[in-house]
Amino acid sequence: MDFTVRKLSPVLGAEVIGLDLSQPLPEADFLRVRRAFEEHSVLVFRDQERLAPADHVGFSRRFGPLEIHVHERYLLRGHPEILIVSNVFENGKPIGLGDAGRYWHSDLSYMAEPSLGSMLHAKELPAEGGDTLFIGMHAAFEALDEPMRAKLAPLECEHSYLARNNKQGEANPYRPQLDASQAARVPPVRHPVVRVHPATRRPALFVSEGFTTRIFDLPEEESRELLAFLFRHMTEERFIYRHRWQPHDLVFWDNRATTHLATGCPPHCRRTLYRTTVRGDRPMAMH
Repeated sequence: MDFTVRKLSPVLGAEVIGLDLSQPLPEADFLRVRRAFEEHSVLVFRDQERLAPADHVGFSRRFGPLEIHVHERYLLRGHPEILIVSNVFENGKPIGLGDAGRYWHSDLSYMAEPSLGSMLHAKELPAEGGDTLFIGMHAAFEALDEPMRAKLAPLECEHSYLARNNKQGEANPYRPQLDASQAARVPPVRHPVVRVHPATRRPALFVSEGFTTRIFDLPEEESRELLAFLFRHMTEERFIYRHRWQPHDLVFWDNRATTHLATGCPPHCRRTLYRTTVRGDRPMAMH
């Protein structure tokens, strides 16, 4: 297929124009897409109006096995690989996860083998708001001074889904809490503070306010202060790409190299997106 890859910002992000993902993608084109994904960390596939759920799942699977989200009630019927992200209510109940991602995070970083990447397909966009922000975590790490990079390289931190879900449950009565069997599937895990990308070998910060709760082997106060410093540093404007959604966009981001945040939209605006999540591997430390 004849398609174009155009850079969207100096730090990360590129749009793919002229590619119809509802059609089978030849291997040579797929390899070109994969290389662009590894280089730019966020790919925006425009004009995917014809993309059916089965196509979405099929294209996602070319990058690896897919995850089934722990909140089973919001999985798309017939396609459990797709999580519905939506603020829409039907019969008094939400049809999807309505408060997903309104904090900086990397998807499934709370798993022993975090996600490789996520694909989010716009089905219904709000008239206002709804932007998604992405941080280039390679650039954020590389911008630190050498003493700080050396300090962070051997450190490990805890990522916890339960801590975040409990906070959201306190603020949102519609946020489902996990039962004992669901909670057992997402125990806290230990990851390097700096991970090396398996394809590019570039180091990236691997912490987020969403799921990182502490840094091991540091006193509690020092851990808290260091995380606060890193959260301030990584969210500087120079590391951020703001995605303003267009109808039928499919956005594919690398969870090994980015963190992201959903800005949300006014409650009177409807927003529905379908998300697949590609399984990754255990993060590799620098040492």
